[in-house]
Amino acid sequence: MSLLDFVFPKRCVNCGKTGDYVCQNCFTYISFDTKSLCLICDRPSFDNLTHPACKKKYSIDGCFSAISYNKIAKKLISNFKYKPYLTDLKTFLAELFVESIIQNENFIHALEMGLPAGRQVFVPVPLFSSKLRKRGYNQSEILVKTLSKKFNLPAQNILKRTRDTKTQYKLKRQDREENLKNAFSLKARVGPLSQHNIFLVDDIVTTGSTLKEAANVLKRNGANKVFGLTLARD
Repeated sequence: MSLLDFVFPKRCVNCGKTGDYVCQNCFTYISFDTKSLCLICDRPSFDNLTHPACKKKYSIDGCFSAISYNKIAKKLISNFKYKPYLTDLKTFLAELFVESIIQNENFIHALEMGLPAGRQVFVPVPLFSSKLRKRGYNQSEILVKTLSKKFNLPAQNILKRTRDTKTQYKLKRQDREENLKNAFSLKARVGPLSQHNIFLVDDIVTTGSTLKEAANVLKRNGANKVFGLTLARD
């Protein structure tokens, strides 16, 4: 045990037991049974991909998630993102993300679509500048770094948030889409995206409004395919 752990012992985010952020008993409540839905119509998708009938030129191509957004996942992600900003959770959550998603056959298939390794890219969903300054880190960037290292694929922070949007979880589906409209753009000096498959990484997907809007920007700038890749799915 480190001195820091002795002074500030880790406690399970669910039951409060000292030792780790998720004790062995509470870990059993983490669910790897995630919904497989088309983000466009919100109906079941057998392979996590957008239905052919729902697909348009600039729409997202699918979404893969590691765990279900149940009670314990909600507590984990909340502690990771909000006060008291337990950034030490990053190692646990990033490893949980990788070890789960690597077993998702549909994700692996999308990862092996025949493009060279350099054209499969992990891209984090960005925070608005003021929110990033307040929090001190972007949780999506932390997840991307681990994914990039594990799969030996490049990570590119090429998107920027152009305005400070409202918190999504407080809004209805239609309001969420309006809230995110024109909220993203490409950073300056971004190289060509043609013939690149991009995996947009975020902590959670609910209606998919954030991922769909970001995918729209990437597709309009030449991306071949864009998939969502999230730690949790509501």
